[in-house]
Amino acid sequence: MTGGIRIQNKMSLPEVIEIIPLGSSPEMEITVPGSKSITNRSLILAALSNGEVILDNALWSEDTQVMVDALRQLGYKIEVNLDSLESGNRNLIIEGRGGSIPKGGTPENPMELFVGNAGTAARFLTAFLCLGKGTYRLSGISRMHERPQASLIEALRALGYCIDSENNKLPLTIHAGGPTFKSCRVSIEESSQFASALLLLAKLGGWNVEIDGELGAKSPYVAMTSSLIDCFPTEGGRLKIEPDASSGSYFWAAGHILSRGTCLPLKVARWPKSGWQIDAEFTSFLPLPNIVSRRDDLGDSIMTAIVIAPLTGHQTQFVNLERLRLQECERVQALRTELTKCGATIQEAGESLTISPGELKGAEIETYDDHRIAMSFAALGLKVPGIRIKNPCCVRKTFPTFFYKLAAPAPHGLGATILDGKGNKLKAEQLIAG
Repeated sequence: MTGGIRIQNKMSLPEVIEIIPLGSSPEMEITVPGSKSITNRSLILAALSNGEVILDNALWSEDTQVMVDALRQLGYKIEVNLDSLESGNRNLIIEGRGGSIPKGGTPENPMELFVGNAGTAARFLTAFLCLGKGTYRLSGISRMHERPQASLIEALRALGYCIDSENNKLPLTIHAGGPTFKSCRVSIEESSQFASALLLLAKLGGWNVEIDGELGAKSPYVAMTSSLIDCFPTEGGRLKIEPDASSGSYFWAAGHILSRGTCLPLKVARWPKSGWQIDAEFTSFLPLPNIVSRRDDLGDSIMTAIVIAPLTGHQTQFVNLERLRLQECERVQALRTELTKCGATIQEAGESLTISPGELKGAEIETYDDHRIAMSFAALGLKVPGIRIKNPCCVRKTFPTFFYKLAAPAPHGLGATILDGKGNKLKAEQLIAG
C-alpha cells in the first residue's frame, strides 16, 4: 500500500522514459522508503540476536533483498510482510540465532552467495561469514568485482582468517574460523563500509578494530553503525527504520528548483531527526552554498546537489569527490558527461567539480546502470524539458517505486506526466521497477 493505494504488479519499465516538467511545485508531503544503510545493518544485527526481531519500515529494494536472500540461504528464517503506509517498505521478522552462523560448504564445494552490485551486502557478509563454519564463496555482477574490497580483506586476514582472492576483490572464498579475539586496523579511505562490517561483528568475533582514514570512527556512516549497535534489541524486540534521507533529496531538490524560493512547498514526511544520516542535512544546503564537500557536508545526496547546481544562480564547487569514482559507476565522470549534454559548464580538477550557472536543455541521459544517476536527472526533468532517462529500471536497487511517486496523483505522488520512448503516457502503476 502507498497512502491507501495498493501497488499491484511489478513490471519492467520501458528502455527510455521522458519526464514532462511540472509548472510549479506541488504543496504536499510525500513519503519515501526506509534507509538502505540502516536496513542492511539491522538485518545483520537481527541475525545475530538472541530472539525474534521485528524491523518496521524496512526498505524493500534490490540491495536489501540481496541481503535477505543471502541470510535465508544461510538458514535464517525471515518473514516479509507488506507495510500499510509505504509500498517501498516491508515489515521484516527475523529469528536470530544468538551468534550461531550456519555452516557453509567445503573447500571443494563452497556455499555460493551472490550479492549483485550491493556494496553493503558484499562488505557486511564478508565479515559475517568469517565467523561461520566451513567455506563460502561470495560473488556479484562484474561492477561489484571491480569495486574495492582490499582494506577489509587485509583487516580480516590480520584477525586470522583465510580469504582467497586473486586481486583482493570479489569473487572471493572465505574459510570461516569463528571468533579469534585479535586486533586489526582498517582504512576507510575508499569506503567506510569496511569499518562498519568489522564493527557489526566485533563483539561476536572478539575483535578490537582501529580505524584509519577521513574522520575515523567519527565518519558519518561509521558513527551510524556504532549508534545502531548501541540501541539494537539484541535480545529480541522491534526497531523502526527511519526514511532514507538520500531518497528524500530528490523530492526536496525538485521542490526547490520548481519554487525557486527558500520556502519548500514539497516536503518529505517523517524526515529523519536521529542524526544518523548525513544526508538528512540536505535541506540546509538549499539553496546551494558556494562550496559543498562529499566528506564533510553530504553523502550520496551530493549527486542530487550536483545535478541541480547549474540552476543555482552562482558558481558552485563540489570537493572531496574521490569516493564517487569507486561506487556503482565512475560517478564523477558520469555526472560531468551527462550534465554537459544538458548544456552545463563544468570544470573537473582532481577530485572536484566546479559548475557554473546557466540555462539547461533536454538530453537523453545514460544512467550507467546507476540508480542515483537516474533519480537525480529525473528530478531535474521536473524542471527542464526534454530529459529522457535510459534504463530507468536501475532504480530498483534502492527505490523501486521512485517513478511511481513522480507520476501518481496527489497525495500519493507528484502527478507528473511520464512518457515512454514512443511518446505514450505511462500510468503510475506501470512505473514500478521490477
